[in-house]
Amino acid sequence: MSEPVPDVVWTPDPREAQLSAIAGFARFVADRAAAGPGPLQDVAADPDVCAALVADPTDYAALHAWSVRDLPGFWSAVAQYLGVRFHARPSAVLEPGPDGSLMPGARWFPGSTLNYAEHALTPGPGRGDGDVAIVAAGEDVEVRTVTYAQLRDQVARARAGLQRLGVGRGDRVVALVPNGVETLVTFLAVASLGAIWSSCSADFGVRAARDRFAQIEPAVLVAVEGYRYGGRHFDVRPTVRALQAELPTLRATVLLPPPAALPEAGTTVDGALTWAELTAVPAEPAFEAVPFDHPLWVLYSSGTTGLPKGIVQGHGGIVLEHLKALRLQLDLGPGDRFFWFTTTGWMMWNFLISGLLAGATVVLYDGNPGYPDLGALWRLAEQHRITYFGTSAPFVQACLKAGLRPRELADLSGLRALGSTGSPLSVEGFRWIAEAVGERIQICSVSGGTDVCTAFLGTAPTVPVWLGELSCAGLGADVVAYDPCGREVVDEVGELVITGPTPSMPVSFWNDPDGSRLRAAYYEDYPGVWRHGDWVRRTPRGSYVIYGRSDATLNRGGVRMGTADFYAVVEGFGEVADSLVVDTTELAAGQPGAATEGELLCFLVLAAGARLEDVEPRLRKALRAELSPRHVPDRFIVIDAVPRTLSGKKCEVPVKKILAGADPDTAVSRGALQNPDSLAAFLALARRPAAG
Repeated sequence: MSEPVPDVVWTPDPREAQLSAIAGFARFVADRAAAGPGPLQDVAADPDVCAALVADPTDYAALHAWSVRDLPGFWSAVAQYLGVRFHARPSAVLEPGPDGSLMPGARWFPGSTLNYAEHALTPGPGRGDGDVAIVAAGEDVEVRTVTYAQLRDQVARARAGLQRLGVGRGDRVVALVPNGVETLVTFLAVASLGAIWSSCSADFGVRAARDRFAQIEPAVLVAVEGYRYGGRHFDVRPTVRALQAELPTLRATVLLPPPAALPEAGTTVDGALTWAELTAVPAEPAFEAVPFDHPLWVLYSSGTTGLPKGIVQGHGGIVLEHLKALRLQLDLGPGDRFFWFTTTGWMMWNFLISGLLAGATVVLYDGNPGYPDLGALWRLAEQHRITYFGTSAPFVQACLKAGLRPRELADLSGLRALGSTGSPLSVEGFRWIAEAVGERIQICSVSGGTDVCTAFLGTAPTVPVWLGELSCAGLGADVVAYDPCGREVVDEVGELVITGPTPSMPVSFWNDPDGSRLRAAYYEDYPGVWRHGDWVRRTPRGSYVIYGRSDATLNRGGVRMGTADFYAVVEGFGEVADSLVVDTTELAAGQPGAATEGELLCFLVLAAGARLEDVEPRLRKALRAELSPRHVPDRFIVIDAVPRTLSGKKCEVPVKKILAGADPDTAVSRGALQNPDSLAAFLALARRPAAG
């Protein structure tokens, strides 16, 4: 039986939808198809698609259906319409790999060359040298603005400085840095050389940074001296010194100035260059033309078990995907101010800075989003007239719980869209945005991952937003739900899979010459199909609902349930600051003396002054009424903190393993956690003898 259709919380304005970039793209597709083959690929041979787009260029369903049916035609059209700057022209749009496979193995735009930094720094229609490229803000620091002309000058100077250090094509430059101007300048300089970038946020400890950086054998380390967070100064120099000793391939270290003076002045890092020294010599902008799949950066998996996997993405794949996502799905362009709260250790930083590709001004913020209070980022939105405000679902939930009403706190009249990612946005979160932020604001709940450095589920300016749902799959992304037998299902919860290749899928994993680790990560369960690891339901409307990670599934009485709904109910209580739910059924199966079903355990971090005996009865009643009797835990257990990865994700699977008796050092890498001390409660529980 189909789920009931939820309320629509945002509807596209018909006039604005017709003026959107995606509608312009639809007209381009129809016109090019009518004119015949383009310089790269016949754009669309299907007369029904052309007729539909001519009749209504805002017909997203027709455009998406064509985009996944004709991948070469679609991505060729994207490259042409959005102005991809090829140096050498491609011989084709899409070719299979040596073994004849597209997943994995797809070769996009073979024979072509280009450069990401050139796309970010070359003025295009609607933007000029004097336009603002970057606005950078932070805790108690002076706001900085950088024009496109200033940005090109700084990148050229940094590029020349890196060349003097011997950095060239293929060399790795790693960075322990805040979200600021010098970080973005350095990245663009690295990309312009055809070198390879990899970053962690400045709060990463020695082990976490080393576990990532040592794998790729860097030539240069760029680091900040210190940073501010929550009103406090943190000195990064001891971490930098330790990394110098533990990264034997380093040829140089560059120190960025801190955003505010460190309390302990006078100490330094031996042999390090200052930012002023690196950028002292003026130079002209230049861009190394590299192959389409030449590595641009290395991102990392969470690393909760074993070393983080180094995920390599290419110049061309990121240029093409980010242009498509930012220009067409988010409708960003010159005149927009694009913000996402992120650190340099999360893929959303890479996504944010690509706002430059779309000609938008990117707004950077470094610091605690709740300092001095939860209104800080909303005041930032007012001050800088942010048009697209991106954040995380936990931040939305925190504002909701605090009773915040941003529309009364700040002038948000310039804000047209609010993006949320990191975890599923609850129905209450949708309602809160509409009521407390603004009913005319498009709610853009998106889902994707570090693996592809984009969102393959999200929104479009021509598609409504339904309460609690992600509006659509991104163009070019064939996202469906599979049942356990690998059959596509609609309006049923299944494994989220992508059935066709996309350009920003990993070029490779680092140190995986035969591709075996990459195949094991995504293609083992359904050969030739990407399994992402989420539970999803695709509705008949083409919208989607995410139910949490499929490897953290709750299995009660043979019914498999995701964790997202559970958290939405439990964390809706003011007495609950955070929670973690774990089902031990799979772990109990096959163990001597094990019951046929394990326990459903709910771990609670209680708000100040709250007591378990007061809130537990109401939690049980709410879970039974709002979800099902199967969702009612066997036990509620109070803990001090939920273990989270450095990017903020809950560690459900490692906790399951610890409770099953696994060696904690194999169950989870402590260096991959924000709060490794939080494991103590679970280790104590695992050691406790079973009752009876």
